[in-house]
Amino acid sequence: MPDSNLINTRQWIWISILVIVFDQLTKLLADHFLQYHQPIEVMPMFNLTLMYNKGAAFSFLANAGGWQRWFFLILTSAVSIFIYLWIKKLKSHQILQYSALALILGGAIGNLIDRAIYGHVIDFLDVYFQHHHWPAFNIADSAITVGAILLIYDTLKNPHEDS
Repeated sequence: MPDSNLINTRQWIWISILVIVFDQLTKLLADHFLQYHQPIEVMPMFNLTLMYNKGAAFSFLANAGGWQRWFFLILTSAVSIFIYLWIKKLKSHQILQYSALALILGGAIGNLIDRAIYGHVIDFLDVYFQHHHWPAFNIADSAITVGAILLIYDTLKNPHEDS
């Protein structure tokens, strides 16, 4: 009889795979159809603007001279392995944690692929108010953010639950 944790891991890993595929597809489309730093207004307060991020969140270490690519590749790989192992240890009733971690894993791998292939992450979603722009982001970043919010919510909702 198959291990129930293995079955649960396989069920939830599909969320990660869908995030990776959707993220990579939208980045390829953005890179192909958008011109670098030339915004296309979609609606008020939202543009599509192609940008490349050599750093991490909010362009942290973007101008560090190139070593940051390898640092973030190693760090993201290690974090992705840790998250996958965490997912494997979850119990079947921990649905919110499965969802959250699968989203985070998919987003991390989506950005890892960019960094490995291009040396930067492709961003294209540009949210702004008047002349104040939030740093551009992508589907992977969105999945990581939603996953982190779900994980925090689950932790606050079930503070004493054992893994």
